[in-house]
Amino acid sequence: MVRLTLDLVAKSANQKNRKEENITQYLKKITHLNFSNRNIDIIDDLSLCKNLSVLYLYDNNIGQIDNLSFATNLTHLYLQNNCISCIENLSSLKKLEKLYLGGNYIAVVESLEGLGELRELHVESQKLPLGEKLLFDPRTLQSLANSLSVLNISNNNIDEIKDLETLENLTQLIAVDNQLLHVKDLELLLNRLPKLWKMDLNGNPVCLKPKYRDRLIVMSNSLESLDGKEIKQIERQFLMNWKASKDARKNMKKKSVIWDASAPPNKSDFESTHQRIPGYYGAPQVGKANLIFFSYIKRCPQNSRECPEVTK
Repeated sequence: MVRLTLDLVAKSANQKNRKEENITQYLKKITHLNFSNRNIDIIDDLSLCKNLSVLYLYDNNIGQIDNLSFATNLTHLYLQNNCISCIENLSSLKKLEKLYLGGNYIAVVESLEGLGELRELHVESQKLPLGEKLLFDPRTLQSLANSLSVLNISNNNIDEIKDLETLENLTQLIAVDNQLLHVKDLELLLNRLPKLWKMDLNGNPVCLKPKYRDRLIVMSNSLESLDGKEIKQIERQFLMNWKASKDARKNMKKKSVIWDASAPPNKSDFESTHQRIPGYYGAPQVGKANLIFFSYIKRCPQNSRECPEVTK
């Protein structure tokens, strides 16, 4: 078992860079530490490294995020490709701006409340049990609503992203190789993310839907790149014109249906000016009514002195 300790940090220090400094002075001044791919299992007490701002610990065997509460100046933390199953013990990192946790065993994005400066969160390719998907704690999403700008959730078996509507300041969303299926869900999301300019959904079933790209471009005026392909202004303008024309035809069709429903039944010109009426002729026989039909009587215009024309 390999532990990341102050002694290990001191032994790795370059003597030329240290000059005449003693170990304690060196540890207090250090700002960057790179212990990636060193088979580290445990983060030990590094509290002397109070000015640490960037810590590289990717490609190790770390199973728990621990002993980092001292690092109040830390802005970048790289923990991808470890054995971490739970996001925890990060609440003291008030200046943290970028957090890399891809390639671990995390099932829920949680416990990031209080990280008001966090701009980038990378949780792609979690090693989840078969059939499970990455979930999001609503409290964590709400706490990141004002700060988070970049989110990478690729390859996590995610089939819906409605919860991400909370992240109103998101500018880049990378959700490659998931199970997103419905264009309508993406349209609703884009409607709630007015600052999003880059979205990559390659490898999702939704990408195969008819008019998928066209519909998303029309829905978002801020989107500049979709699935790695730039959205040019001429493309957006063409699609906007197409949608406006389509909507206009749809509205006309609706109005036509309303007019047809409210209009009286159609009559021919002949029927509109003629009326069939009954009449008697001759002397009626006792017990019988001699009933005949004058075929049509032409209706006279109002105030007309002409007599109706009778046809038999």
